[in-house]
Amino acid sequence: MTKKEITQLSYEIIGYAIKVHKKLGPGLLEKIYEECLKYELEKNGYNVKQQFNVEIDYYDLELTHPLRLDLLVNDCIIVELKTVEKFHPIDEAKLLTYMKLLSIPQGLLINFNTTNITKSSKPLINEYFSRLADD
Repeated sequence: MTKKEITQLSYEIIGYAIKVHKKLGPGLLEKIYEECLKYELEKNGYNVKQQFNVEIDYYDLELTHPLRLDLLVNDCIIVELKTVEKFHPIDEAKLLTYMKLLSIPQGLLINFNTTNITKSSKPLINEYFSRLADD
C-alpha cells in the first residue's frame, strides 16, 4: 500500500466511526462501539480482525499475558477505541507499541465519548509509514 491509500483508508474508517456515533451517540460502553464499527467496516468490504492477541517477541521468553488490540483493518491500520473524557499519554504509547510489534504503518485512536468524532480522533504514523511510497 501507499501513503495515499493508507491515508484514504484512515478517512474512511473515521467516516464509519462518525456514522456509528451519529446513530448511537456518546455514553455507551467501548465494546458496543467496537462491535458496531466492525459491522460497518465488514459490511462495506473491509477485512477486520477484532480483539486478537499481539505476540511479543522477547528473546526466548514465553509471555502468558498477551496484549489485545481492538481492530485491525485491512492488515494496515490499527484502530483503538476509547470512551474517555480525554486521551492520556499511555493511550498513544500503547497504540504506537502495537504498531511497532505488528509492523503496521498507521493507527487511529477514536474516542466515542465526545460530540465530535473528527476532532477527538488521533491518527498516528511510524517509521513503517515513512517507508511507503507516496502514490
